[in-house]
Amino acid sequence: MVDVLPRKSVVSRGDLVAVGVAAVLVALGTALGLYFNRPGSGVVIFAFAPPLYGDWLPRVGPGSLFAVLIAAAVVMWGPSLAERLSWRPLLALGYGVTVCWTMALALIDGFRTGFAGRLESDHEYLREVPGITDIPLMLREFSSRILDFQPDSWTTHVSGHPPGATLVFVWLDRLGLGGGTWAAIVCVLVGCLFAVAIPVTVSALGRPEAGRAMVPFAALFPGAIWVGVSADGLFAGVTATGIALLALARLRPLLALPAGVVLGFGIFLSYGLVLLGLIALAVVRGWRTFALALTGALAVVLVFWLAGFWWLDGYHLVVERYYQGIATERPYAYWVWANLACLAIAAGPALVAGVRRTIAGRWSDPVVLLGLAALLVVGFADLSGLSKAETERIWLPFAVWLLPAAALLPAPGRRWWLAAQAATALVVNHLVFTYW
Repeated sequence: MVDVLPRKSVVSRGDLVAVGVAAVLVALGTALGLYFNRPGSGVVIFAFAPPLYGDWLPRVGPGSLFAVLIAAAVVMWGPSLAERLSWRPLLALGYGVTVCWTMALALIDGFRTGFAGRLESDHEYLREVPGITDIPLMLREFSSRILDFQPDSWTTHVSGHPPGATLVFVWLDRLGLGGGTWAAIVCVLVGCLFAVAIPVTVSALGRPEAGRAMVPFAALFPGAIWVGVSADGLFAGVTATGIALLALARLRPLLALPAGVVLGFGIFLSYGLVLLGLIALAVVRGWRTFALALTGALAVVLVFWLAGFWWLDGYHLVVERYYQGIATERPYAYWVWANLACLAIAAGPALVAGVRRTIAGRWSDPVVLLGLAALLVVGFADLSGLSKAETERIWLPFAVWLLPAAALLPAPGRRWWLAAQAATALVVNHLVFTYW
């Protein structure tokens, strides 16, 4: 087996050029966004820390010291532990560190503001949970309440997603885990499963050394700023787990059925997650596996249809609702590239450099194939016009699939790249107060 990476250089000129291009993109997004935010500009972008959705608010908080210590520990010992530890202990450690990193970033704003209260705003799912006393009735009436300007219109996030997203929080409430604190805990714990699922996927596809190499990068993923706490982080964890099960079905074909169920439920968490089918296709092997996975996914679609919700009806109504709001004012000509600046921030410089290597790589390499599939997914989402701003959060289920690209970086330079990832997250989260 050829080594994951060439060892002849710490950081290549091409990698630095790619990071420089991304930095220019972010700088342009910031400069133009600030110009548009000036009174009388005639352009409204609805992003006050452009290109990110948030406010400029330099600060430190209770989580700051912990975040710095976690980052330092991963930079110092992460690459060596990734090589030495047994596989399962490595995955367990990686998951634990990812949870701690995500929590530390959230707690920069304190427990209430940064964590427990994140999902309690008037736009969030929890706002509707007390009024849902009859789940079958909710599913039958769901589509009729999507459009805005009705007395019983759903709140912004409920209306903008299929009912599966709302059901997660209703089910938590039914289990006695209601309120913002439990919702935040579940979002973080489930969301951070990407740190296990994606290395498992890469390993199952025949690149165990690449799966090991990416574990420290998953632990310091800058997008953890939005995993803690948002439902989109939860969506990323759920769908990454589904794709991991699909990859494991290469050895245990029956796992394709639960993989299909999980991914089928995924498209009822967010309409855009149907695009993850491209990554699933890059993972699936064999007609039997494909058939089992498709059966599981269609079973979920059938259950929702029998319960009274048809996915395509909801999708068409959501597109209409989308243009009832600020999407009509946010300029496509700005966001079609500023979205990519948001993605560059959430992914971090290491993944930007890894993406450059992915584009130049061989399709026969599963790491490259996963990266190309992720880029294709992002391209479709961006060009659709249904992603204008907030993509640092909305695209989390796509962005995590850029993590395998970190395994393409030269081994001697991994600590430097990890430091750059940590610095990106720390600087952004200490300068910008993100709403979700």
